[in-house]
Amino acid sequence: MTYRAKPTDGVAWVTGASSGIGRATARELARRGFTVAASARSADALDALAGEAKAFGARIVGHPCDVTDAAAIERAVAAIELAHGPIALAFLNAGIAPAWRSGIIDLAAFRETFEVNLFGVLNGLAALLPRMRERRRGQIAVMASLAGYRGLPMAPAYGASKAAAIHLCESLKFDCDNWGVNMQVVDPGFVATPMTADQNFPMPFLMSADEAARRIADGMAAGGFEIAFPRRLAWLSKFTRLLPYALYFQVLARAMTRDARKGRAA
Repeated sequence: MTYRAKPTDGVAWVTGASSGIGRATARELARRGFTVAASARSADALDALAGEAKAFGARIVGHPCDVTDAAAIERAVAAIELAHGPIALAFLNAGIAPAWRSGIIDLAAFRETFEVNLFGVLNGLAALLPRMRERRRGQIAVMASLAGYRGLPMAPAYGASKAAAIHLCESLKFDCDNWGVNMQVVDPGFVATPMTADQNFPMPFLMSADEAARRIADGMAAGGFEIAFPRRLAWLSKFTRLLPYALYFQVLARAMTRDARKGRAA
């Protein structure tokens, strides 16, 4: 049986909880009865989040840390479990999306993106998996993206980091199954967050962070490997993975030209 964490099993830990999907998912899990340990770099944002939860009768506790600091993550996990009990459910969500300047390979932006989006996940896994393996129980959801399915224009650093996160989860699932740990990957489409607010390209099927959080929490409760949404965009993205490269690049190039024309017309 696939393990699905319940509030009586322990606490839920959410990284990147200061804004966007992380913040909304922390609130959603708290509404569903979990004590939520919320992590981000901003202690003030976490304090505000804890106050919001208290107002609707739920419990969120802040544990500030930087996901790119492996030692800090290890200390945070130890502190959470010492104070609140075992982490039964973890959502390794922290991520960034740098702006892409065509024709410029910004090495610093690529390194920072992979440090947060991939190595931030690895730091969380390194701290969590030995504990969950010893308990023979746990659930971990890793934030990736539909952008990780295939190469997309305007997002080489972000898309590559999310493709790596998907591959990582697929590879680890075999061991996690043997350890009693439910490994999941979250592949959303476009969600209205501070991260997407500065992006200047079409975002079909854009949804709110609260709606995304509900779908993520529902997917955690269902327990399947992938939590992908919205469904129409997810299936379209899955279909593109079947296309041969020549056709894929032709379709994307035409779509980009059409969108550019619409932008000029507007």
